Amino acid sequence: MITPHPGDTASPAGARHEDDATRTPAPRRDAEATKAAILRAARHLLARHAHADITLKAVAERAGVSAPLILKYFGNKDALFARVMSFESDAEALLDAPLPDLGRHMVRHLLEGQTLRGADPVLRIVFAPLHGEQGDILRANFRTQVSERLAGRLTGPDAGLRAELAVATLLGLGVMYGIARGTHLRAAEIEDIVDRYAPAVQNHLTP
Repeated sequence: MITPHPGDTASPAGARHEDDATRTPAPRRDAEATKAAILRAARHLLARHAHADITLKAVAERAGVSAPLILKYFGNKDALFARVMSFESDAEALLDAPLPDLGRHMVRHLLEGQTLRGADPVLRIVFAPLHGEQGDILRANFRTQVSERLAGRLTGPDAGLRAELAVATLLGLGVMYGIARGTHLRAAEIEDIVDRYAPAVQNHLTP
């Protein structure tokens, strides 16, 4: 039975006040959405500044949260950027398609990441030279978590070389779309770009 609020007139047992039926809970911050916003902000900054120059305050301001909240979710700056420098979850999503359709999936996933999710799954590797020792970690993670993981899915000769060529082809698109921001490229429909570009990627995957 619903307990009447102060000032309400008591109702018969089992009755439901109209305002109880329509009342919605007070909005709560979604923890996963907040973590995702923090990671996006950290990725954005890592793509533009040296790791040593990035502060938690800057990440917090870009993510629209407080710095203590970052500490609550990630512990410290090193732990946060360890997540940012990992490609594990990005590679899982990027390579989540059957091999005959993988080229199309990879191209579409990259473009939709930039346009819809505000995050590119692989482009931050381009900025590894900015980050000193952290850049070495970024490169090592990229090799094992993206290129070598892709190579492990390929059949036929020269799987490692073909995987790296496929990833290089994808990175070229990411640079032109997300960094150079090619006018004609960004004006095109995503599916049109997929139709035109995916065969170049797929050519390395299933020669």
